[in-house]
Amino acid sequence: MTDTQIHGDVDEGFGRVADVFRDNFAHRQEVGAAVAVYLRGRKVVDLHGGLADARSGRQWSADTPAVVFSCTKGIMAICAYLLVQEGRLDLDAPVTRYWPEFGQHGKAEIPVRWLLTHQSGLPALDKPFSREEVLAWDPVVKAIEAQAPLWKPGTAHSYHAITYGWLIGEVIRRITGELPGAYVARVLAGPLGLRTWIGLPAAERDAVAWMLAPIGEPVPAGDPVAERGITMGGAFAFPADEDGLVSFNDPAIQAAQIPGAGAVSTAESLARLYAACVSEVGGTRLLTPASVDDAVTVRVSGQQVYGLPDAGHRWGTGFLVHSVPRPMLGERSFGHDGAGGHLAFGDDAHQVGFGYVVNQMGGFDDERANLLAAAVRDCLGEG
Repeated sequence: MTDTQIHGDVDEGFGRVADVFRDNFAHRQEVGAAVAVYLRGRKVVDLHGGLADARSGRQWSADTPAVVFSCTKGIMAICAYLLVQEGRLDLDAPVTRYWPEFGQHGKAEIPVRWLLTHQSGLPALDKPFSREEVLAWDPVVKAIEAQAPLWKPGTAHSYHAITYGWLIGEVIRRITGELPGAYVARVLAGPLGLRTWIGLPAAERDAVAWMLAPIGEPVPAGDPVAERGITMGGAFAFPADEDGLVSFNDPAIQAAQIPGAGAVSTAESLARLYAACVSEVGGTRLLTPASVDDAVTVRVSGQQVYGLPDAGHRWGTGFLVHSVPRPMLGERSFGHDGAGGHLAFGDDAHQVGFGYVVNQMGGFDDERANLLAAAVRDCLGEG
């Protein structure tokens, strides 16, 4: 798609980001995408282009959101830190302080932090789920309560691809009385004016980008446990079924609460959200310096119990941090990527918020987001 028209604005000094964004369409099979960057609370990049829906030819607009998959995890971690700052959540307290039923079958001593660092031993559940059960919230929560950890909690880690969302989401619900989507709407989306949802309103359904199945080399298969965790025991195909239909295009999935992978957002909103974590945006600063210090502290790295061989990922509390396979701006960067190529992060050393969303899911060795992050580093003189 070499002639894709790029729309939006780029401040002086950030032209390199626009060059890479345009190059992704020309040489990396981008179909539709958006990228945004905030610097010291001010938007300096806001670009979009291509097709939001390749079936109909609908163009990507400034307001087009997409399912951002595991970028959702970073949103949930921000919510957890807000509750910490309010004195309502202690990350190092047992989960059972907030969710007593969680403590069954050897889970009584698991601290909240381990839910966010992939150390709780609950990346997959023994119970097979129907799609309807996964979308209903309570059946998954009950299954988590009845599940024994798959290893001794705290001694190892494995990426909790989907269960992460219910684990920390139920803690948030027990503290606030709100499901994660309502909490995000009240404390993040409302105050910051974000087009970000966990539980998409019906009125926004037609605006969402249509996701396309990965192209090129597929991500190598992990193992049966990791696969069960990603598909919730076969409740849905992930990322796509045999016909190439991406499961999360389903309006029912988008409308549900799947807070490990189901958020829908624009790139601009993700950038604005992370900018507000590291600087003041429109009079709002979300995270304190102490919270950011905690967030960027590496908690786990190295080989996981299940899944792919170690590629060098490093995890803070709820966030992916600057890592070899996912370089951001530096050691003060924290955020999350999402299946298919999305990336969102903040960095308080540079007071930057970054967001990039796509609808053509990438395969193995997809470099689109990394190249855009590198372009931002170049523009900041950190290349």
